[in-house]
Amino acid sequence: MIAVDREAVECDLLQTYGIFDYRQLPARKVAVYACGLGQDSRIMQKLSGAKVPLNSLLLALVADALKILVWQNTKDGAKGVNKPKSILASLTEKERTGEGFDTPEAFEAWRAQMLGEKHNGE
Repeated sequence: MIAVDREAVECDLLQTYGIFDYRQLPARKVAVYACGLGQDSRIMQKLSGAKVPLNSLLLALVADALKILVWQNTKDGAKGVNKPKSILASLTEKERTGEGFDTPEAFEAWRAQMLGEKHNGE
């Protein structure tokens, strides 16, 4: 863990256990404390590749569900337009590098164009 991000481990040990200088402790003791760090600690998030703590993801999910429920009871919701943007998606989406497709037909048209074929929708 220390080899991955020493500063994150130091911050986590200080925040969790009040350890200011882990180098004054036996290595085995530091290892035990480090393994006891929670999943929301800086180093555990870094090791797992998580961009956002689990509790934040769950809160975003709840907020998104509430927004959808409220939106469904509006005129826009009845028409299926102006759907609210997802907080969860904004927290978890990776940067898009390619084109997205709104419908299967749009994908099929793009695919046919890339392969030089005629598409039914043309």
